[in-house]
Amino acid sequence: MQTLMKALFILSLVTLVFGCASVTRGTKEVFVVETTPSGAKAVSSDGWQCTTPCSMSVKRRGSFVVTVTKEGYETVSSTINSSVDTAGGAAMAGNVIVGGLVGAAVDGMTGSMHSHKPNPLVITLEKIED
Repeated sequence: MQTLMKALFILSLVTLVFGCASVTRGTKEVFVVETTPSGAKAVSSDGWQCTTPCSMSVKRRGSFVVTVTKEGYETVSSTINSSVDTAGGAAMAGNVIVGGLVGAAVDGMTGSMHSHKPNPLVITLEKIED
């Protein structure tokens, strides 16, 4: 009987830990910027910049603006929004169902159940008319 109780306790702990979106998904995600033509400069309102095609590791929670520039082409700015997605919602539901209220609170605070949209950000740059 005691062995069965220990096994159930360990199984409960493992379920709580692995049901947590903070553990299964992490608090960061890879955000990708692709442009046609490539070689454009992408700058975010969060302070990172890169040359396309490129990717950055960003916190899952929080919206930001990406401005893309390339000489001879129109500048494009896009707002990237963060929201709860299907996988994040499922991880959060797993916390609640299994009784992991602490895990649910952590997921809510860290934003680990969120993802950015659009991701990847795909932009076709328009040539500036002379």
